[in-house]
Amino acid sequence: MKKLIMLLLISTVLSGCSFIEETNNTLDYATEATEYLNELSNFTEEVPGLVDQAVSDPAVQEDLKSHFIALEESIADFNAIDVPELAEGLHQNFTEKNQQLLDITSNVIQNGEVAVEKLEESELFQTIETITELQNQIEDLGF
Repeated sequence: MKKLIMLLLISTVLSGCSFIEETNNTLDYATEATEYLNELSNFTEEVPGLVDQAVSDPAVQEDLKSHFIALEESIADFNAIDVPELAEGLHQNFTEKNQQLLDITSNVIQNGEVAVEKLEESELFQTIETITELQNQIEDLGF
């Protein structure tokens, strides 16, 4: 009888640890997703001012290129993070929209240079806006 009680107690403790771990993983995910969205917001604040200047200033062109490289790295890093079960659907939305964003950036960067005219014609900022709208879903995770 003692063994049965001890086994039930151990089973209860282990399942509680799993719940705590899942909660911590969800919190970590929500934090990383929020940081990623902040990076996208910073990109949309900084880049438009550089676009006009990049046409005539090679130094600004390089700065603009650096912003795009950093954006692509952020996308890849975020797509590769560990996703808790609770956020799998949300992360799938992120990765689909991130792929659209990567397609746009690969079209804008040609031969290692930012094609400003392609950037102006692209839906880059609209795509970022649709991604940042996922913030509400992150908040719905309960954190």
